[in-house]
Amino acid sequence: METNQPHITKLLERCQKQDKNAQLELYKCYYKAMYNVAYRILKNEFEAEDLMQEAFLTAFTKMKMYKGEVTFGAWLKRIVINKSLTQLKKNNRYQEVKMEVVTDDEVEEETIDYRGFKASTVLNCLQNLKENYRVVLNLHLIEGYDYEEISQILEYTNENVRTTVSRAKKKLKQVLLAENLQTQVYGR
Repeated sequence: METNQPHITKLLERCQKQDKNAQLELYKCYYKAMYNVAYRILKNEFEAEDLMQEAFLTAFTKMKMYKGEVTFGAWLKRIVINKSLTQLKKNNRYQEVKMEVVTDDEVEEETIDYRGFKASTVLNCLQNLKENYRVVLNLHLIEGYDYEEISQILEYTNENVRTTVSRAKKKLKQVLLAENLQTQVYGR
């Protein structure tokens, strides 16, 4: 289990015995982070809240399946992400877009000094991208999944994930540059 967090390990042991107080304490430790994960994918406060609570219920009912191979937070986050993506599909808001392979010479890289950008501006621009770009960038840049993990989660090919991430980064860069230019011109 989580050897670097003995408190969490004790809570998990109590949760496996259906201890409701331990479940509440564990919930308090992780609910904000899991809500944020769900919200970044769903873009809806109420759905994110419902889904996050549903994920905890799933985790508590399947606690015996948790083997401690990854941290509990990572295990729970995977449940939240999977449930969030399923909810997107149910809402018919997640459109699968077929991607063609883009060769490296088609992708132009320009260097930008990102130090002038506020984190809130970057996150706001990211949240306003189209669904497939927003989802892959959230999974890659914020949640820290690599291309292979994202391809498994989204059931895309590895090439499609790489292409989508590349295009999403390029689009985010364009949006950030436009936002920065607008800020300089209008002084917002």
